[in-house]
Amino acid sequence: MDRVLLIEDDDIIGEMICMYLKEEDFLVLRCHNGQEGLTALHDFQPDLILLDLILPDFEGTELCNSLRGLTPVPIIIISSNSKVSEKIEAFTVGADDYLCKPFSMHEMKARIQVLLRRFKKELPAEQQPADPAPIRQRITVPAMELQINLEKRTLHVRGESIEMTFSEFELIRLLVEHPERVYRREDLINALRGFDSYINERAIDVHITNLRRKIEINPKEPKYIKTVWGVGYKFVI
Repeated sequence: MDRVLLIEDDDIIGEMICMYLKEEDFLVLRCHNGQEGLTALHDFQPDLILLDLILPDFEGTELCNSLRGLTPVPIIIISSNSKVSEKIEAFTVGADDYLCKPFSMHEMKARIQVLLRRFKKELPAEQQPADPAPIRQRITVPAMELQINLEKRTLHVRGESIEMTFSEFELIRLLVEHPERVYRREDLINALRGFDSYINERAIDVHITNLRRKIEINPKEPKYIKTVWGVGYKFVI
């Protein structure tokens, strides 16, 4: 499992990135300032660093330069500043890539994977990582005859193929992978943000209603996708 060190003081962006990367099977440690990041570099030993340029205790490019002097792992800058001069300065002090806020979670993941592949190829043979464990491609829930194919992005319930939107698939995948976990609407919004630019609490409720119609025997009395009143939703097996 690849380890990502996120140095980001903005709580909303930080939590959104953490939730997304964890769902994508990365091990993530978030630090709220530069000093925490420098300390975590030794203890956490990340495979890649995501670094915000605006921090409460460090100027971002200064911290990037310090990190580069301590580790060879890829560094991706995340910043709301899209000026070419800022990007050039970041690359000059050791950054490997530069993402401008707001950015797609899909694009961030793709850039992370590209940098990790390149970095691992450059490692000496004795430092090459062991073959990773096989990635789970299917999720099954025998009690309701539900099968999710993660590679083909298909869902079958009781032998019937279910048509789903992109956001509906991401939502049911998240719920099914973590049965009994109660998700606040805010959690689900953060999980889908980057996939769905129009996501809000109302959109979450609409997605849940549509999912119930598609997978529940009686959508008006749902057996699997339960409402936790005043909180959010959970999936029950």
